[in-house]
Amino acid sequence: MSITAADVADTVRLTVATLGGARDADWEATAGPLAWTCWETVEHIADNFFFHAAQVAPATPATDRTVPFAWDRHRAGGPGLIIFADRAAGVDGLLRVVDSCGGILVSLVRTTPPTVRAHYDDGLLDVAGFAAITIGETLVHMDDVAQGLGIAWTPPADLCDRLLTRFFPDAPTDTDRWATLLWATGRGDLPGHTRVTEWDWLA
Repeated sequence: MSITAADVADTVRLTVATLGGARDADWEATAGPLAWTCWETVEHIADNFFFHAAQVAPATPATDRTVPFAWDRHRAGGPGLIIFADRAAGVDGLLRVVDSCGGILVSLVRTTPPTVRAHYDDGLLDVAGFAAITIGETLVHMDDVAQGLGIAWTPPADLCDRLLTRFFPDAPTDTDRWATLLWATGRGDLPGHTRVTEWDWLA
């Protein structure tokens, strides 16, 4: 089954609700294995929602290049982003940025014809492909953030299964779906299987 606008909306809601339970945590803590802080990683999640939505938003999406937004890093070693949250607005402000950017992608997935294609890295994606990659990025980066904030994060098994089917068709099918997605994206071990060190969102 293809990834839908409802899946994006559910992912945004679950992300915001989960992070909302960690308002008093240390948001400057390192996010799991990344060199970014939890705050920066959540900004990256918001940035993905916005940037991927923007690729299919033009009346005629480009098929040879991405939309040429300027981007920046707020510190050496931090993520290169288009979207930054106002630090003065605190965690609630950061979560509103995630919710807003996620809502933009939800709207584009709902209204963009499935025949539309736009540039992505080494090829072209339809809107369901952009939705799937964005959800995949959100799930695994939320695991990074959850480690840093000391909170639980377990996304729906059915959603993980559909991402595995699309991007990692050779992954085991008789194992826990979330654990398998973490394994396929190089973030965890899976008993009986060699640890993954190189991977990509193969659309």
